[in-house]
Amino acid sequence: MISTATADRSEFRHILISGTIVGAAIAAAVVVFLLVAWLLPAGVLTSLLLMLIVLAGGTLAAFLPGSFATSRTVQGIASAAAIGLWGTIVFMAIDIILLRPFKAFPWTWDAVGGGSTWWYLPIWWMLGTFLAWMGAIVTAGRAVRAGNTAIRSLAIAPLGGGLAAALGLGLGGLMLMPVAAGLGFAVTLVIFALIVLSRRG
Repeated sequence: MISTATADRSEFRHILISGTIVGAAIAAAVVVFLLVAWLLPAGVLTSLLLMLIVLAGGTLAAFLPGSFATSRTVQGIASAAAIGLWGTIVFMAIDIILLRPFKAFPWTWDAVGGGSTWWYLPIWWMLGTFLAWMGAIVTAGRAVRAGNTAIRSLAIAPLGGGLAAALGLGLGGLMLMPVAAGLGFAVTLVIFALIVLSRRG
C-alpha cells in the first residue's frame, strides 16, 4: 500500500506549526459559516453556501495534514493524524477565547449536552484526528501508485460524495444540507481509505 520513501515529515516542531495552521484554517471556516448563517435569510441559497463552506472545511481537515506531513509511510500517516489532533486543540483554544465569549453558537448547541459547553470538544478531537488519518491514508495510497497527491486532486471523490449526499438528502428534506454534505464527504473518504488498505501487500 505505502511507499518506503523517506519523504515523511514527522519533526515535533513541524507537527505543531502545521497543526496550528490547520486549526486556524478550520476556525476561519467556522467563522465564515456563522457569518453566513447569521446574515443571510434561511433558504436554499443559504443552505447551498453553508454546504460549500462545510465541504471546504472538510477538505482542509482531511487533506491539509497529510500534505504537511508528506504522508508516504506509516510514520507519515501517523504524523498527519498528530497534526490533525493538534489542529483540533488549536481550534478549541480559538473557540474558548474568541467564539464562546461572543456567544457565536446558538443556545441549542449547548442544550445538546444538557447545558454543558464541553460536550462537543472530545467529539471534535476525535473527528479532526480521524479525518486527517483517513486523508493521509488516501494520500499515501495515491503516492504509491505515482498519482497526483495535490489536495485538489485527492478531494475530488469526497467532494463528489458530499455534494451527492447534500443534494439527495438535503433537497429531499431528510437532513439539513450542510450536515448531509459533511456526512457524505466523511463516508466517501473512509471508503477510499479502506480501498487503499485493502490493496496493502
